[in-house]
Amino acid sequence: MLPTFVIGLREGLEASLIVGIVSAFLVQRGERRALRFVWAGVLAAVLLCVGAAAALQAVTQSLPQRQQEQLETVLALVAVAMVTWMIVWTTRNARTVRADLEASASSALARGSSWALVAMAFLAVLREGLETSVFLLATYQASGSNAQGALGASLGIVLAVVLGYLIYRGGVRIDLGRLFRVTGVVLVLVAAGLVMSAAHTAHEAGWLLAGQQRVLDLTAVVTPGTVRSALFTGVLGWQPRPTAAELVGWAVYLVPMLVVVLRPRTRSAAPQRVTA
Repeated sequence: MLPTFVIGLREGLEASLIVGIVSAFLVQRGERRALRFVWAGVLAAVLLCVGAAAALQAVTQSLPQRQQEQLETVLALVAVAMVTWMIVWTTRNARTVRADLEASASSALARGSSWALVAMAFLAVLREGLETSVFLLATYQASGSNAQGALGASLGIVLAVVLGYLIYRGGVRIDLGRLFRVTGVVLVLVAAGLVMSAAHTAHEAGWLLAGQQRVLDLTAVVTPGTVRSALFTGVLGWQPRPTAAELVGWAVYLVPMLVVVLRPRTRSAAPQRVTA
């Protein structure tokens, strides 16, 4: 539940920020009539993402066992690539993300068309939604608990929407740099677990044959039905008896990504505010 909650919060907050800033600019410019088109674009993007997720799930379940393992391996690796790009980008740009979004919205308005802002909101929600769909599907397949995963993702998205609305209304100010750092650590742990899961399913698919000797026995810790089991398998992605290939993949991904997320960063000069 925790991994999907963080995924929903991170992806939902990024989309909410973009939609909120776009809506604020339209209100400031007296373009309230365009708001209905913005929300129509957001709804269309959400429906497309839900349809894509349902299609992926249906395709996965309709395949033979061996091909299911192959598709799960590909989805896990794609999800890891997506979340890695997201973590690196937000870690580098968290302090300036609001000013950057305002600059983009201002540039769209300067071109004389509110439709550019509508497209901006649609594409933002579509991009974040597709990333969320792939990442959540890979996480569900790794943990095997769809109900709790769906609940966690729903709660994260709802919280992201509430925070986005409060930021839009000016009722709350959030240190995005600190928020993205904390959630980044959790997502690195989740992504490292997906790397382990990808190594496991790659072996089941017949793609990874090396490094299959068992190096640890965690059955005493990973007892099915316990909180520790949910932590190790659902959050960290560990198997009860991990192989050498799984441990190597986990460590090779985890260590450098934690360095990227936790490395202290010097404060850059405050960006100039953009006036629409």
